[in-house]
Amino acid sequence: MALKLEDYVASIRDFPTEGILFRDVTPIMEDGAAFHECIMRFAEIGRKVGADVIVGPESRGFVFGCPTAYEMGVGFVPVRKPGKLPRETISCDYELEYGVNTLNMHKDSIKPGQRCLIVDDLLATGGTAKATATMIEQLGGIVAGFAFIIELDGLNGRDKLEGYDVFAMMNMSDK
Repeated sequence: MALKLEDYVASIRDFPTEGILFRDVTPIMEDGAAFHECIMRFAEIGRKVGADVIVGPESRGFVFGCPTAYEMGVGFVPVRKPGKLPRETISCDYELEYGVNTLNMHKDSIKPGQRCLIVDDLLATGGTAKATATMIEQLGGIVAGFAFIIELDGLNGRDKLEGYDVFAMMNMSDK
């Protein structure tokens, strides 16, 4: 029987700012069986959509995306905040649940026609995910899908990803 990953999510009120209910997935990472289960589920999604590469936004996208790529035997492409990647980059601004930010990706990281699965911990407003997809498509890649541990209900992040395949292991309230 598969683990119930919901049991490994902590809820922290007023983090990182007042009024936010932060869904913390570090308990999943701290438990070997839960972490393994999560990675196997991500890899299953990756295989289902025929992903050639896993793309993960900083920072929890790295934590879950790298072992998923390893499990699938494919590469991993990091998406980072400005000033963190050493080669030539492209960038995209996006809105967070609690602010505005910019993401960067190496300009040569995605090959034209490459099928990319975007892996991250949480779908909230969809800004990070959409910005990542925009950069992949700018480089000629194909967004094969998005895979999240949690989709927050009430923030309508899925609306920004209309037309894409979106997979979430669980839905949780943003309240």
